[in-house]
Amino acid sequence: MDTAAVACFEASRHRLASLAYRLLGSAADAEDTVQDAFLRWQAADREYIEVPEAWLTKIVTHLSLDRLRSAKARRERAVGAWMPEPLLDGDPMLGPADTVEQRESVTLAVLTLMERLSPMERAVYVLREAFAYSHGEIAEILGITESGSQQHLHRARRRIAAARNDTVIDHVSARGIVAAFVEAAASGRTERLVALLTDDATGISDGAGFGRTGKLIRFPTPERIARAMRAGFKPTPAKRRLAGGSPSIHAAKVNGCPAVLVSLDERVAGVVILEIRGDKIAGVRGIAAPSRLGRLTAEWMRQEHDAPLIGSW
Repeated sequence: MDTAAVACFEASRHRLASLAYRLLGSAADAEDTVQDAFLRWQAADREYIEVPEAWLTKIVTHLSLDRLRSAKARRERAVGAWMPEPLLDGDPMLGPADTVEQRESVTLAVLTLMERLSPMERAVYVLREAFAYSHGEIAEILGITESGSQQHLHRARRRIAAARNDTVIDHVSARGIVAAFVEAAASGRTERLVALLTDDATGISDGAGFGRTGKLIRFPTPERIARAMRAGFKPTPAKRRLAGGSPSIHAAKVNGCPAVLVSLDERVAGVVILEIRGDKIAGVRGIAAPSRLGRLTAEWMRQEHDAPLIGSW
């Protein structure tokens, strides 16, 4: 393949990866999908491809749908242990973030709710909300009618409405929210944490931070969240052994949300993502499984970051 053809593909790589990530909720699967698309591009008769960007978008969308429909994906997502893979803000895989719809489409809350959609609904929602394709263009990409695209979008929006949130959090505000959360959790007083949460706040963890793996652990009330966070943020020799040392605690933004990031020798050992509604925390998501933190760790090592909230936990 000539240099121009490679350059053409590389110019679209980040956009294609962000499309695949939104469809799949996994950075690793998104990277594999983009690589598969590159192989298709390499083998294609490119002389007859009039608009490479449109062709590549169609290929990546269909490759992603194939992955979503695969028996392996259905098994993994049905066992109750699946969570979206978190990405540090600044990662190009997060893609466009100019509109409310684009920012929402990559939050863990929306990525999780998209699991309730059919693959076709998910594809229409992402192509329309995150990449602003017209229904005519979506119909061409997916091989459906324009009215079918409109119907899929209507159903997807209705199911995802619960996660819609126009609260915009800048870097300074995010650090303040995280600092208050960490201080309340480290205080050992659950009432301080409860006061930061909405009345209907819920939490979820992949269990790895609690020394367990398997099905997700759910915390259905503010009180349950507060007790779990109080226990989780209390340092003990056993937890330090589990972490591999005495980590530092940082404020960060992950998937557009404030996050508590636990770092040890530049490796991210865990992250707690805080979903904000108004001026309170409506959702808490804890992720500590190494298999979900590889890309986030790599991006953390590449970026400069603020001084830790806690230097040695």
